[in-house]
Amino acid sequence: MWWTLGFIVAGLVVVVVAVLLIGILLQARRILKLAGAASGLVGEIDANTRSIWALTTTNQVAGQILDGAQAIDRNAADVAAALTGASRADAA
Repeated sequence: MWWTLGFIVAGLVVVVVAVLLIGILLQARRILKLAGAASGLVGEIDANTRSIWALTTTNQVAGQILDGAQAIDRNAADVAAALTGASRADAA
């Protein structure tokens, strides 16, 4: 009688452990599938935001262009002043 009860309890423990392991395996597969989808989305986000990181370079180039334009403006004012005989302050 006790042997039979022991075998039944042991069998139930084995069944419960097997069910839990199957559940863990199914969840692991689900997590793997979701991680693959997330990885693809991260790649798309990275590709779509690269232009934002390039704005630093764009701002530096724009600053250099502005400096060049201001230098041209100063030189043009000096030339205009020299041609009209006015001082630089009057030409501005």
